[in-house]
Amino acid sequence: MMKKICVIGLGYIGLPTSVMFANNGFQVHGVDVNDAVVNSLSKGEVHIIEPGLKDLLHSAIEKETFTVSKEAAEADIYIIAVPSPINEDKTANLRYVEEATKSIIPYISKGNLVILESTVPPRTVEDVVLPILKESGLSIGDDLFVSHSPERVIPGKVFTELVENDRIVGGINSVSSDMTVELYKTFVKGKIHITDATTAEMVKVIENTYRDINIAFANELAKISDQIGVNVWEAINFANFHPRVNIHLPGPGVGGHCIAVDPWFLVEKQPELAQMIHLARNTNDSMPAYTAERSKQILEENGIENGKVTVLGLAFKANIDDMRESPSMEVVKHLRKQNVKFTAYDPHASTLEFEEQTDSFDEAVSGADLLLILTDHQVFKDLNANQTAELVKTPMVFDTKNCIERSKWEQSGFNVFKLGDSKNI
Repeated sequence: MMKKICVIGLGYIGLPTSVMFANNGFQVHGVDVNDAVVNSLSKGEVHIIEPGLKDLLHSAIEKETFTVSKEAAEADIYIIAVPSPINEDKTANLRYVEEATKSIIPYISKGNLVILESTVPPRTVEDVVLPILKESGLSIGDDLFVSHSPERVIPGKVFTELVENDRIVGGINSVSSDMTVELYKTFVKGKIHITDATTAEMVKVIENTYRDINIAFANELAKISDQIGVNVWEAINFANFHPRVNIHLPGPGVGGHCIAVDPWFLVEKQPELAQMIHLARNTNDSMPAYTAERSKQILEENGIENGKVTVLGLAFKANIDDMRESPSMEVVKHLRKQNVKFTAYDPHASTLEFEEQTDSFDEAVSGADLLLILTDHQVFKDLNANQTAELVKTPMVFDTKNCIERSKWEQSGFNVFKLGDSKNI
C-alpha cells in the first residue's frame, strides 16, 4: 500500500518537496493556512515561480497522488516546512513551528515519523517540538519517531538541488534517522549524512552564517575600495585565483529567508560569544542605507537636484520573484527617508508592493536621472543601452551587482558607477 505523507506548509520548500514525493511513489496531502494558496493549488495553479514546479504539480494531480487543504490528515509521515522568521528584536519567531506541530497532534499514531525541515535555532527539536509531540501520549523514540532534515536548496534550482545535493539527517535516535534516510533515498542522489537533531540544526545555521560573514567581508572591501581608487570586483576576482581563497561578492545587502535570518539564531543563543557573527549581520544590514546614500550622492555630485532614481530589481536574487528579506525593499525605505524621488520595476514581480512600483519598464525609466540596479536579473544584463538612453533624462547608472558591461553603456552615453569601484570614476 502506498505510504502517505502530510506536509505542513506549502511555501518555497514545502510545495516543491510535496510534489517531488507525490511523483516518487507517495500519496501526499499538503496543508497550508493560507486560503489563496489552497485555492490556487486545488485548481492546479502555483503561487511560486520555480522552474518545473507547475509541471510536477500537474503530474501529481493527474496521478491523484496530491491533495491539499487547510487541515492536516492521518498519514504515515509528517513533514513540517513552515517559515521560521525573526522578530523585530532579531529573536527567532518559532510560532509557526509550534502551531504546525500542534496541528498534527490529533492525527499522529504509533509508528509515525515526524520530520522538521524548517531552518531553526539549535535545540528547537529538543526544546520546542518534542514537548508538544509528547502531548499525543505516544512514547517519543519508541512509538513516535522524530528527525530534523533541513532543506539545502536555492530558489531557481530547487528541484535540481533536492535531488543532487547531499542531505543532513538528524534523528532523535537511530531508528528515527534510519526511517528518514529511507524516505529521502526515494529521490535524493546526493550522500545522506546522519547525525543527531541538534547538530543537524547547527549545520544548516552554520552554512548560512558562513556565507553571511563572507559577504560582509566583501561588503567591507567594497566600502574601502570606494575610497582608495580600487575596483573591488577586479580585486576579488584576482584574489580568488589563489587556490585557498574564495571571497564572495558585495552587493546592496543580503536577502532571502536564510542568510539574512539564520545568523541571528546563533546571536540569540550565545550573544556574548557570537561577536563576529553579530558584526557581520550589522555590516550587511548597513548596505541598503549605504546604497541609498551613495545614490543620492551621485545625483548631487552631478549637479542634479530633486532627481529621479529608477530602482531596477526588487527580488533578493536574480531571476526569481521572492522578495523575502530583500535588501532592495530596504533601499526603497531609505530612499524615502532621504526624500529621493524614485520609481521601481521588477520583471519577475507578480504583484505591485508599493505605490512607486510599476509593471512597465518604459514607465519606470522614463525621465530618470539615475538607474539603480539592485538585482542582477538576466533581463537587466541584456538591456539595450542605446534604447534605454532614449528613455532617460540623464544617462547615469549605478550598478550594485556588477551585471552590466561598462564599455557598452559608456558608448551609449551613460556615466557608469559601480559599487566598490572608485578606480573607474
